[in-house]
Amino acid sequence: MSQNESVILILMHANRIFPHFCFFTAALFLLLAGPGSRAQQASPAPGNNPAATSADPEFLATADEVMNEMAEITGWKVKTPLKKSIRTRAEIHAYILSEMDDEKDAQERYASARSAEAFGLLPKNFDLDHFLVDLLTEQIAGLYDPKKHEFYIADWIQPDEQRMVMSHELTHALQDQYFHIDAWARAAKPNDDAELARESVLEGSAMAGMLEYEMRDKGLKLTDLPDIDPSIFVGDLNDTPMLKKAPQFIKDSLMFPYFDGLRFSMSILRGGGWSGFAPVFDRPPSGTQQIMHPLLYRENKQPMAVKVDLPEGVPGDGWTKLEENVMGEFGWKEVLKQFLDEERAKKVMTGWDGDDYATYEQKDNKQNLMLFTRLHFDSAELASGFFAAYRDALKRKYPERTIRVDAANGLEFKSSSSVNVFFRCQADQCITLEGGDAVIWEKWTKKLGWPANATPTPANTANSGPIRKQSVLASAA
Repeated sequence: MSQNESVILILMHANRIFPHFCFFTAALFLLLAGPGSRAQQASPAPGNNPAATSADPEFLATADEVMNEMAEITGWKVKTPLKKSIRTRAEIHAYILSEMDDEKDAQERYASARSAEAFGLLPKNFDLDHFLVDLLTEQIAGLYDPKKHEFYIADWIQPDEQRMVMSHELTHALQDQYFHIDAWARAAKPNDDAELARESVLEGSAMAGMLEYEMRDKGLKLTDLPDIDPSIFVGDLNDTPMLKKAPQFIKDSLMFPYFDGLRFSMSILRGGGWSGFAPVFDRPPSGTQQIMHPLLYRENKQPMAVKVDLPEGVPGDGWTKLEENVMGEFGWKEVLKQFLDEERAKKVMTGWDGDDYATYEQKDNKQNLMLFTRLHFDSAELASGFFAAYRDALKRKYPERTIRVDAANGLEFKSSSSVNVFFRCQADQCITLEGGDAVIWEKWTKKLGWPANATPTPANTANSGPIRKQSVLASAA
């Protein structure tokens, strides 16, 4: 590809917008770099492409040719013929809506969005469903449906661009013939972090296949290259209208399975070539930590099984449980990144060794949320580092507050919006409560067998008045 025509394909297969928002089989086609790609990014009207017919012999022959080439690259020989078709934008839009309904019901999607809101990952009242439908309708170039075992391509994709779309999606088709990828990905449920890790294997390996396809004429393989930063394959994400409007969390979560998944896949290819993926499908990575740190996958480091472990009757009859799940290292890095710099967030969360969270919604006032989190770290020292970082993050999240406790291992305050916040670390564990009260906090810490809560000192009390936003940001830096 020339510099003016550089293109990045971000192709989705049952991907999750980390770790809560279930995507569906789809392909994201981002035409990002250089002036030559701008004309390509503008989509022609559905049906205007001369190739827009499923019976087009040139399209069918090209797809078969690319699939055979991907079989040669990966070593996954074609077992059965593949159904193939070309879809209009209207048909893809309808497919998105049907898959969204099939993949996760409205209540589950609602719960996921509210949890992200509680963590500060999405703005309040963000219409996630509407945004994702618009984003995918704008960006989809091709997809492989593992339920129907069918490959689709968008009718506005030009012939010289179709092969790149095919190389990624037909890698998924080959994966499916050997590893039954839909069932394999779903087997991680209900652990969202583990499911995202499996999606990263699928997308990262398909990215690797796509790049090897592009390099084949030069006689190169990915393993011939030095360590690469996958971001070199993408231009300015803000060049695409919908991604320009996306919260940073959504952008990062869209990229994770492809870029971090590609790094993970590179480590597999260097260790055993394409045959090295069969053991990965037999022993999938346990979570995003093993994707981000492939050495931990090779060492089979498993996180602790963590539960929030709330007392009976907490939080009470006036609250409805929305969900309980795992954030993982990537998810907690994203939470910290909302309020701190990325490098600090990355460094702190490398000590992650398991977590659990539970989100509740008040029955009488659905605007009110209660969020419980519990984390385990590799050592007390690493937990202490997390305490220092998340204390700063919470102070930025709630810039106007009345401090009750600000001790070496505990933080308690009430925000100007009347949200009570409790945060404490004990040895190698940390817990947080947002939206609860002191009675619930005391019951929970007692159930966990933790010592009595820290008591405000005169130094704490001196800072207990309402704090202006400017001074808070300065003190939290």
